[in-house]
Amino acid sequence: MTPVRVLAVASEVYPIVKTGGLADVAGALPLALKSHGVEMRTLMPGYPDVMRVLTGAEEIRRWPDYFGGPGRLLAGSRDGLDLFVLDVPHLYARPGNPYVTADGVDWPDNGVRFAALSRIAADIGHGLVPGFVLDIVHAHDWQAGLAPAYLHYDNRPRPGTVMTIHNMAYQGKFDRELIGAIGLPWDSFNVNSLEYFGGISFLKAGLQFADRITTVSPTYAHEIQSDEGGMGLGGLLRERASVLSGILNGIDISVWNPETDPHIAYRFSAQDLAFRAANKAALQQQFNLASAPETPLLGVISRLSWQKGLDLLLEAIPTILSEGMQLALLGSGDRDLQDRYQAVARANPGRIAVVIGYDEILAHLIQAGSDALIVPSRFEPCGLTQLCALRYGAAPIVSRVGGLEDTIIDIGEADRSGHATGFKFAPVTAEALAGTLRKANIAFHDKLTWRRLQLSGLATDVSWRNRAGDYATLYRDLIAARRP
Repeated sequence: MTPVRVLAVASEVYPIVKTGGLADVAGALPLALKSHGVEMRTLMPGYPDVMRVLTGAEEIRRWPDYFGGPGRLLAGSRDGLDLFVLDVPHLYARPGNPYVTADGVDWPDNGVRFAALSRIAADIGHGLVPGFVLDIVHAHDWQAGLAPAYLHYDNRPRPGTVMTIHNMAYQGKFDRELIGAIGLPWDSFNVNSLEYFGGISFLKAGLQFADRITTVSPTYAHEIQSDEGGMGLGGLLRERASVLSGILNGIDISVWNPETDPHIAYRFSAQDLAFRAANKAALQQQFNLASAPETPLLGVISRLSWQKGLDLLLEAIPTILSEGMQLALLGSGDRDLQDRYQAVARANPGRIAVVIGYDEILAHLIQAGSDALIVPSRFEPCGLTQLCALRYGAAPIVSRVGGLEDTIIDIGEADRSGHATGFKFAPVTAEALAGTLRKANIAFHDKLTWRRLQLSGLATDVSWRNRAGDYATLYRDLIAARRP
């Protein structure tokens, strides 16, 4: 097997910094690729949380002025990951969320902050780090989208480039005046380069110039080629359809493992689900829900937003109550949705419970203790919570979009072996969701049917093992295609 060297470029990496699924992928994929002969090092910004945990740091390069202030490129490791860290304090040494202020407003210099990340990625691609000669630069989401553009406009021999879209809704849009400040030529401001409705888009740059484009599920790869799903970039993706593919995400099954999970109340396995009921009891107690082992307990772990369909779930609350179900929700986001969910919880003590925020330990308990996990997204590139639910024996209830469509087998559409793993609904409306909740309630009270659902979910391979192999194949095919 020919070794392949890849530089991954990501703005967040689990378990160091996480705001969403991008971090999970950036943290798990490099480890999974090792068995496929791929050496992946990951470049990320030197946020305070990164600098605190970086071990064995070696200074590779120092600049007195890097995009407006002193900077360094460091090499180190953490949690089995080989890292390059761009330590530029005036850009990254800020508390809290990597992208927004404490008030939830984008940092005004985000364009410069992530242009700097892409610029150093291109320089590493050109050989900045002695002994690390790259085959591929793999850019994740808009924050790394300028890396393929820099490599293109440098007009030098370069490695291959891959651009992965984790969510089309985030496109890195800025004023055209930024072009000069970030060192790209002014002729890049055109419709076949960075120009996007009078401004520029970092994501568009990546999609325009990358040799290969991937997204995180086959269905989403199809959806984003439409005008609606492409969110202004559908035409470009249709033009580049020959280099666009969808590779499903996996999850780190060493982190999400009910047999060893330190965050749940009682460990269990597919061979012995007896202790799963004890986790349900612990979850009900944690959320101050009525202790009721025979009551279906629905879990939600989500950003509270229109995209995630959490307004539709609010409309379905009367169905949850009339069907005698409980709801435990963990999430934050839109202030109005937060307030409405808290009001519903106050009005229905013991039946509806809400925790605003994110708590990794509580997320594990919800997976282990809820009977079903609801993901009612209007669009969902892949989704990870439903994969975790399968791993923990919680039946997913999901909309028929993106990776949710690709990863769940509806109870009414069992595969050839008779396996089904959850429930899917369409169209994405409150009425369709309510009908599926009623269907799930009926199935829950049929103990044999429900146990089959759980066991089919637990038997599903949600790991990175095969998915990492798809990336390895993509890399090798790209390398072969670029040979003279």
